[in-house]
Amino acid sequence: MTTPKEFEVKLKLAPASLTALKKIPLINGLTTPPRRTREVSVYFDTPKQKLRKYGVLLRVRRIGKRYVQTIKATRNSRLFERDEWEAEIPSEQPDLSLAAGTALEPLVNGKLERRLKPLFETRVRRIVYPLADRTRAIELTVDHGKIDTGSESERLCEIELELKRGNEPEVFEVARKLTQALPAQLSLESKSERGYELVNGEQSAPVKAIAPDLVAGANARDSFKAIGRACLKQITGNEPALAKGDSEGVHQMRVGIRRLRAAMSLFGDLLHDPQMAAIKSELKWLAGELTPARELDVLISDVVKPVRRARWAGVPSLSHELAAKREAAVTQAQNAVASVRFRELTLDIAAWLELGQWTEPHDDLVRARGDLAVEVFARDELRRRWRKIRKRGKRLAELDAQSRHKLRIQLKKLRYGSEFFANLFPRSSRRRRKFLHALGPLQDALGYLNDIAVHEDLLIEMGVRRRVNPKRAFAVGLLTGREDARIESAMPAACEAYAELAGVKPFWQ
Repeated sequence: MTTPKEFEVKLKLAPASLTALKKIPLINGLTTPPRRTREVSVYFDTPKQKLRKYGVLLRVRRIGKRYVQTIKATRNSRLFERDEWEAEIPSEQPDLSLAAGTALEPLVNGKLERRLKPLFETRVRRIVYPLADRTRAIELTVDHGKIDTGSESERLCEIELELKRGNEPEVFEVARKLTQALPAQLSLESKSERGYELVNGEQSAPVKAIAPDLVAGANARDSFKAIGRACLKQITGNEPALAKGDSEGVHQMRVGIRRLRAAMSLFGDLLHDPQMAAIKSELKWLAGELTPARELDVLISDVVKPVRRARWAGVPSLSHELAAKREAAVTQAQNAVASVRFRELTLDIAAWLELGQWTEPHDDLVRARGDLAVEVFARDELRRRWRKIRKRGKRLAELDAQSRHKLRIQLKKLRYGSEFFANLFPRSSRRRRKFLHALGPLQDALGYLNDIAVHEDLLIEMGVRRRVNPKRAFAVGLLTGREDARIESAMPAACEAYAELAGVKPFWQ
């Protein structure tokens, strides 16, 4: 049984783009003809999906008259590498005697063997283009087919770039050329993940935050990679939901962006390079493209909908205009995510996380900081952040809107950091839950106050435009007044939440 580690970058695209793929110079100029095969891969698990829960994949692939069994460890937190064990077997049934020395071995017993069954399969037409010269060999594989559960099916079309010889940056360089020439998007989701989503009815569903797989004793540098990968997976994973206009998809992509920016702040001492500045700038652009849709969603649901039944003059007209603005904002977000700029950004983030200049620092102090055990790094960073929050929080009642907003951002970073580093302090799990439980109400209260400020700005903007309908202007005035009144109740709640949080012992001490 072989145990290689793959390095591959995957892109997804619409089947209609395959014709254009053959015309780009990268493919059109090849002299070696491509290899063509048809492959059927059957994925096995128990009815309760035990293998998936333990981060193990078991697949039997039929290639012509041959059967190849593959076992993969899917929970190693690397985006482009997988621990993989392959062996040829005599039939379409898995051979669990070959699990010895693999990620599957700890799970194998008689009960597993009895309950193991085919869960779904993929059927693809595969074309392999060899991109090779004296310095590199990369296989560009096009898979076009579908995923089938027996009762449901879904089309798939993707490109895989697998490094056979050469350096990893060359794989990303080929991927960049493809994303510039085609509407091909970085995909961090495997065929097996898509298959499980189809089985569970979760396809195109919004993707919530993904917990990073941190290991105590690992260094801070590698731990940032794991955190960054989890954040990037949430960003790219919400592209299908956002493309459908799902408001939760917009929200969850924004959460992924915020979490990545928070991680870059938490690990800022390790990341000083020109690439980071460019990525931060592009993340700010993307967040700006998504924000109007989210702000209008919240304004409509929290401010306008509650007063519709009151039949106030001007409210129906205002509601109609806000719905139109929200639709335009969603279109703006969809256009941003469908753009070459977004495709290049996600690919640049992936390459930076894996191979960026920051991964091999020349500065001795930066290198020493990155070599710290992650739990030591986390304790120092959380302690420093908490100290700043306490200093500002003591004056919460006196803070203006801008200062409250800064405190809210500091709280978010502390919350995300606490979630990132959660499994590094297992003995303090109860204290961590208590700390996060106390942190939530203060973050919610400050978020509530921030939403009120945003809502007032949006409403005032609509009320002061030229030739505005008088009834609509009246409705805007009433709603703005209601938002002012909400501040009076929100401030005491925020101060009370801070007092409760200040009395909780931090879990990292």
